[in-house]
Amino acid sequence: MSTQDEDDRREYYRIDDTIALDFTLLSGAQALASDELHDSSPLFNLLSELHLMDFESQHLLRHISERDRTLANYLKTMNKRIDLLGQAVAQSLLRDIGPPRQVSLSEGGVSFNNAQAVPPASHLALKMVLMPQALGLLLRAKVVHCQQQSNGQFEIGAEFEALTDAQRQLLARHILQRQALERRLAREQEQPLP
Repeated sequence: MSTQDEDDRREYYRIDDTIALDFTLLSGAQALASDELHDSSPLFNLLSELHLMDFESQHLLRHISERDRTLANYLKTMNKRIDLLGQAVAQSLLRDIGPPRQVSLSEGGVSFNNAQAVPPASHLALKMVLMPQALGLLLRAKVVHCQQQSNGQFEIGAEFEALTDAQRQLLARHILQRQALERRLAREQEQPLP
């Protein structure tokens, strides 16, 4: 395999997706700090924490389900109610973050178009809402490239930094769900109509 092929090969599977995305440049001590980011929006922090708590409690629900089906069904119903509240919060947040935009997303990073250039090696706080589950993530990233496009926009490629295990797994789950949806839609389009 040539050096160019090795450079082009990606470590993670990428999907094209439409998400709500906003970012801010981190400066000085913020850019160097490895501690967790916090958004000034209490609603965004709530949405993010709801999904992380849901993810972290899934194994507990499986254990409860093995021992007490009635209690597990009740907890699943409560979870659905909380998910509905999270979706309402996400709709409110979408007005603040801005309209959804096309991105290329993987567990390792994201690329997106932006009206203004962002210098390579800059550190970003990325605020993302992944749809349709309204998963809110605030992630630290480093810009690896910024290339001007023919339409005057700039393609920004950013690599995620210091992801927690839960954040990485939530991203992976979202990517797998989108991939499965794309495959199902492709199969449905290939089937002839009766």
